[in-house]
Amino acid sequence: MAHPGEQHYPEGVRWDTSIPFGTLPDLLAGAVREFGARTVIEFRERLISFNELAAMADTAAASFLRAGYGRDTSVALYLGNTPDHPANFFGALKAGARVVHLSPLDGERALSHKLTDSGARILVTTNSAMLLPMALKFLDKGLLDRLVICEDDMWGASGFPVAPYPKTGKIVTYREFTAGAANPAQWPAVSPDDIALLQYTGGTTGLPKGAMLTHRNLTSAVSIYDVWSENSRTERNTIERVICVLPLFHIFALTVILLSSLKHGNIISLHQRFDVESVMRDIEVKRATSFPGVPTMWIAIANLPDLDKRDMSSLASCGSGGAPLPVEVARIFEKKTNMKLKSGWGMTETCSPGTAHPKDGPEKPGSIGLMLPGIELDVVALDDPAKVLPVGETGEIRIRGPNVTKGYWNREQDTAKTFVGDRFLTGDIGYMDADGYFYLVDRKTDMIISGGFNVYPQMIEQAIYEHPAVQEVIVIGVPDQYRGEAAKAFITLKKSAAPFTIDELRDFLTGKIGKHELPVSLELRDDLPRTAVGKLSRHELRNQQQTTQKQLSATR
Repeated sequence: MAHPGEQHYPEGVRWDTSIPFGTLPDLLAGAVREFGARTVIEFRERLISFNELAAMADTAAASFLRAGYGRDTSVALYLGNTPDHPANFFGALKAGARVVHLSPLDGERALSHKLTDSGARILVTTNSAMLLPMALKFLDKGLLDRLVICEDDMWGASGFPVAPYPKTGKIVTYREFTAGAANPAQWPAVSPDDIALLQYTGGTTGLPKGAMLTHRNLTSAVSIYDVWSENSRTERNTIERVICVLPLFHIFALTVILLSSLKHGNIISLHQRFDVESVMRDIEVKRATSFPGVPTMWIAIANLPDLDKRDMSSLASCGSGGAPLPVEVARIFEKKTNMKLKSGWGMTETCSPGTAHPKDGPEKPGSIGLMLPGIELDVVALDDPAKVLPVGETGEIRIRGPNVTKGYWNREQDTAKTFVGDRFLTGDIGYMDADGYFYLVDRKTDMIISGGFNVYPQMIEQAIYEHPAVQEVIVIGVPDQYRGEAAKAFITLKKSAAPFTIDELRDFLTGKIGKHELPVSLELRDDLPRTAVGKLSRHELRNQQQTTQKQLSATR
């Protein structure tokens, strides 16, 4: 057996199974042929069928083409979770353009860079007061030729305020933009190797980089999940109801929820933001069958005081991704619900797929699972990315597969640095055990070097989560005169929990982690910074600390 993890694959699934690919417009067209009038999206109690979504995408595509945005152009989407996203996403792709996702939670500097770097001169947004003012700034800065404003109230009352906008020739409502647009005699040819999406990474080491994700990459990603879950789909033989709280502009939601649900005729219950009671209502009342979330969402659910009395029986699938899932959170969730919560791993650059857990595999707390079919992972030395390490040794994880990006847009040097031959260096530090299960230790950029020792914040965080008073935690490195750098813990407490000191925390952690890993300082906070997808953000926390330090230095 070429890969040790294959012995734990679901019955009949092989690692070397053929992975079909195609284009995203063809994926949508195939779904429409098969499911037609069936509901694909439920949003604010409004039902949208596959036929309706395809018609909306065609209208958007024809309008983009009429306005001059087809092949070799980029179309930026600055949208939250509304049906306007899939309509314009598939519309731009059918016109032959590249999509550029802009995160509503990014700052002006990062967003301006993405627009400039991608070459997108048209932006689709909404009249939401949370988005439109920033979009108008891009127009004022000369970064756009056309701003298309979708009217949020067309989907029913949201409770969110809308913003006014000036009447200029560069601004057009979506109704005006699409009025009278007719389908062309022939749609532009779209190839599997065309770039479908410029998906910008978080930019943990500088300005964001645009991962070039092709139609082949994205459709292969969907097929990889298909191969992995074929047995369970066949056994269930039902229309799944999938909760989508994760933002559609993020690769996790795009692939795992939108594209996969389209292909299999599932219903997407679309939420604009995470609200724990709204999610529970979807599960208990609407009988949702699948909820992909990120750790912060599962932390909120696991901490519900009455979770053990809630009816979670409709859920056939609950999974965590986007960041390492604290082992203690999974343990509490299972204890209260008798359901297993497991965490997989993937990246923007892999269109999401990387690893997953088989339904009936061995218990491996803290593991991210096995490499998925068609994907090959190995672990290499931190000082020599061509040197493959044996089982159990910690190093950097590499990956190759049909879902892996071809590189970074306009970044030839960055692309060259992250590839060893056809294998992509993930920046994640981890190891593989003898059963083929992978474990993450930390991000390479998050590693703390303390007194000459490598210290991994995630390992400290996992231990801190065992403290009964801790709600959430981030550990980062801070300057230390003796060690050069040492760990500092930033913690939010559970409701009504008593605060504790750094000495009390160190006493609690002694024996759970090494002496060199014990935090040297503690800061209790009301909240912690998060990324666009809701993950806790070490990067933003470090930025906050650096800003605070500069302010203190300036006052001395």
